[in-house]
Amino acid sequence: GNLLDIGAGTGYFLSYARQKGWTVSGTEKDPDARNVAFEKWGIKILPDNELFHPSGDLFDAITLWHVMEHLPDLDAHWKCISSKLTPDGALIIALPNHESSDAKHYGSFWAAWDVPRHLWHFSPAQVRQLAGKHRFRIEAMHPMPFDAFYISMMSEKYRNSSFPLLKGLITGKISWLISLFSTAKCSSVIYVLRKNSE
Repeated sequence: GNLLDIGAGTGYFLSYARQKGWTVSGTEKDPDARNVAFEKWGIKILPDNELFHPSGDLFDAITLWHVMEHLPDLDAHWKCISSKLTPDGALIIALPNHESSDAKHYGSFWAAWDVPRHLWHFSPAQVRQLAGKHRFRIEAMHPMPFDAFYISMMSEKYRNSSFPLLKGLITGKISWLISLFSTAKCSSVIYVLRKNSE
């Protein structure tokens, strides 16, 4: 099938998807990252504004790996994504979760707030609401277990904690254990969405 990765960075995921048999395309804002993708993987990634140019191309999967929280105009992107996704295609979005146990633990020091780079912050309920607005539904949610460790270690550094690595690993492990029982409490969540039938 055809796959589009929005915010493709240096093309690592696209290279992996291509090895798995996908026909891959990508967009990326950073010209240096696009150059790396071409030099390292031979993948030509388009500038991010090319996403909005009508091409007639349809994709069986569109992915945004920790990208949606950076987009200034969510509605425009959702409309564009909807127009480029096949009727039974999958939209896959990875996002930090501000309702996670580690977010609650660290409060304003939670590293995934990442202001001003992160323009938006989402919980699973808010993703469901945004998806519904654009006639999508959440089909599945999967935890990103290792994010809890990284985010917790960074949060400890922001708090100027002594032994930030150790404390971050402990908090990350607690957050990870909680997420085993509730994906909605995971530090970051992968959402698999599909269009609602007309």
